[in-house]
Amino acid sequence: MHDLGGKQGFGRVKYPSAPHDEKWRPLVRALLAFAAESGICNMDEFRHAIERMAPQHYISAPYFERHLTAIATLLVEKGIVTRQELESLAGGPFPLSGPLGPGRLVSAPESFAIGETVRVKNEFVSGHIRVPAYIRGKTGTIVHISPATPFPDAAAHNMRAKAEPTYDVRYRSHDLWSDASDEALHHVAVFQSYLEKVAVTAISTGG
Repeated sequence: MHDLGGKQGFGRVKYPSAPHDEKWRPLVRALLAFAAESGICNMDEFRHAIERMAPQHYISAPYFERHLTAIATLLVEKGIVTRQELESLAGGPFPLSGPLGPGRLVSAPESFAIGETVRVKNEFVSGHIRVPAYIRGKTGTIVHISPATPFPDAAAHNMRAKAEPTYDVRYRSHDLWSDASDEALHHVAVFQSYLEKVAVTAISTGG
């Protein structure tokens, strides 16, 4: 739930005074690695399965419980296990994520260069989107370009996704959260299709 960035009312992050003794967590990580490497799911499908959790469950669940819920959901959706089998092994209800909605494809996105000023499109879609809400409509500067990877809005829905680069876009924290943050530089990796060029207005110096 990357849209939580900049939200108010949650208070400071609380750190446990002692490490948790949860030996099941490495198994969850192993299940995710096996599912991804075996082609059962991709990382965008996995992230979207977490996003599809019931809001109350997501907010209250520990980090690795979210991972477990997402993996179990994908295994059920892909016909590898059944919910009844999971509940039989768990000895009770096994919560899964909500149903998969529609994804989207994009066509011919424009490319950008390091040093260019760009704006994040103010888009909201019903399916997976890998751009946090707090930068939508905001303007920043490109400082790095990463190799192309599948467009997540399509890949998360098991659609044929085109590969496109992500751009490291630098923002001033004050431009994102006004007076609610200390002044700093904030970097976000943004897929090409989420960005648009910012028109530069020529300034006349006179004759």
